[in-house]
Amino acid sequence: MTETTTACDLPAAPRTTHSAVLVSPAIAAAAVDGGARFIDVRSEGFRARTGGLPQAEIVDKPALAEAFADREDARPVVVICGSINGSGPVADQLVEWGFSNVVHVDGGFAAWKDAGLATTPATDPDA
Repeated sequence: MTETTTACDLPAAPRTTHSAVLVSPAIAAAAVDGGARFIDVRSEGFRARTGGLPQAEIVDKPALAEAFADREDARPVVVICGSINGSGPVADQLVEWGFSNVVHVDGGFAAWKDAGLATTPATDPDA
């Protein structure tokens, strides 16, 4: 699979942390561009310090169950955090709940930004 993968052609099982698939920022961005649900699970303070993701839906980790109450939603899901230590458990939880097309971003927000993908500026770099 190449870095030009399209939205719903997410890899079946390259590198994983647990049960969710870990993908490059380029593959994640292609999925988002193709209609995947993109969720940012970084804390408010982390987003204020580092910047935002204009296409992402902000989901606080404690509100995950509420945000994913519709277990019939078949859209692919891309999870991003500050690192895979934050996104991995969230992505794994979604897989446990029956979401079958879930990935998370290798390198987290920093890798996304370093790849030149869309971000917004930090609102409070000192937060």
